[in-house]
Amino acid sequence: QVQLVESGGGLVQAGGSLTLSCTASGTIFSIDAMGWYRQVPGKQRELVAVITSGGSTNYADSVKGRFTISRDNAKNTVVLQMNSLKPEDTAVYYCNAVVRPYGSTYKDYWGQGTQVTVSS
Repeated sequence: QVQLVESGGGLVQAGGSLTLSCTASGTIFSIDAMGWYRQVPGKQRELVAVITSGGSTNYADSVKGRFTISRDNAKNTVVLQMNSLKPEDTAVYYCNAVVRPYGSTYKDYWGQGTQVTVSS
């Protein structure tokens, strides 16, 4: 079994910063991409940022220049640093990892989600 545990959500004023962290644990052989998605009620879940095992990154246009994704491969952890937050960043943020468990193939895993609320 593989679990993703997130932390770091909360309430912040516009212009402020938050840091989200996600750690994968369990019977992990290797991890490919790790990333963050977000979802607001009534809308589809959307990609925020993703980082490969080699460190290549990709960001949604709406967060470029404000958010930074990083990972620690030794700790199976991915971090999203969010700066200059805007009310439109308010959403539930989900961690995602493409994980190969021991004796299995790569699969998508998701965290439980953490609420980020940005007040104006």
